[in-house]
Amino acid sequence: MRKNIVAGNWKMNLKIDDALNLANDVINLLPSDNDVEVVFAPSFIHLEKVNKMCLKLGLVNTASQNVCQQERGAFTGEVSAEMIHSLNVKYAIIGHSERRGYFNETNEDLKLKVDVSLKNNLKVIFCCGESLNHREERFHFDWIKRQISDSLFHLSLDDFRKVVIAYEPIWAIGTGVTATPNQAEEMHKFIREIIKKNYGEEVANNTSILYGGSCTSKNSKDLFYKDNIDGGLIGGASLDPESFISIIKSF
Repeated sequence: MRKNIVAGNWKMNLKIDDALNLANDVINLLPSDNDVEVVFAPSFIHLEKVNKMCLKLGLVNTASQNVCQQERGAFTGEVSAEMIHSLNVKYAIIGHSERRGYFNETNEDLKLKVDVSLKNNLKVIFCCGESLNHREERFHFDWIKRQISDSLFHLSLDDFRKVVIAYEPIWAIGTGVTATPNQAEEMHKFIREIIKKNYGEEVANNTSILYGGSCTSKNSKDLFYKDNIDGGLIGGASLDPESFISIIKSF
């Protein structure tokens, strides 16, 4: 049975004390019967300390917000999968729309990042999403299929089992506009179907697919109620402990 996951992408926010306080507040507010996997994705500079707190308490996992496609070497400013794994971090977020857009990461770049992450025993949260133009031109399904197939469908069945998909419509990130639950469910179901065609029904049914477009405590229940939506990759709302907890409780 696939996991329900709520991951907080803190992006380029918070000083170290604020990051530790946020992690501590969320952990203290978690319900005792929580069965949702909770993940924090702090900036690289805070990842070690936040992860140590999480490992000590054993209630939350962590993710890096990015990873270098190179294993090691003269790549000033980059962080390798080997380094991230050495901290006992569980996940790497790969292909976020901001990385694709601001840093021109291609499907081929992301394929390399997926491979090096899995090679170094990191599980992957792989992001995909379409622009408003893609949707208006009715090209959004083909666009998502291309992003996933180009970067993921070379994987063996065993490696693909270590991947979580996060669907994030670009037109709904940071805009205050959210895909309706039916729009989100339609795309999540489509993603599960293309996984099924490539890896079979059992793998498709056990792949967690998260929604990542302006998910808040106001809409999370309606989104998570849908059959194919298994949680969220949360941006701004993850910076407020009570809002984040409310989203976690939506299940």
